[in-house]
Amino acid sequence: MVLACALLTAGPLAADSNQPPSPYAYKQLEDPRQEARAKALMGELRCLVCQGQSIADSDAELAGDMRSLVRERIKAGESPDQIRAWLIERYGSWVSYAPVFGPETLFLYAAPLLLLLVGGLLAARRLKRSR
Repeated sequence: MVLACALLTAGPLAADSNQPPSPYAYKQLEDPRQEARAKALMGELRCLVCQGQSIADSDAELAGDMRSLVRERIKAGESPDQIRAWLIERYGSWVSYAPVFGPETLFLYAAPLLLLLVGGLLAARRLKRSR
């Protein structure tokens, strides 16, 4: 029984990777302009593991891989918009804190307007009834 409990609690320890971090996960680019563009983009991308942090703030291994990928692509000459588009294509619009308007994000942009409209109609109806 003790062995079974030990094996069950040891499972999460095996989930951690033994791989070294990606080359640019914690290393900045040599060119300060490129690094500034990379950091700006990393602040706009959501960590897929932490979900509430950007990849710039997250310590998750996947976030480190994504930081490295962003820096490598910036170094190769790609624009932040091209990198963001590639990441959205790969991971979905959820990876960006500013999702692009499209069919899958229509409700995201329309919901505040719909809620205001419904609230206004309810308020008008309530005022009409009280008079």
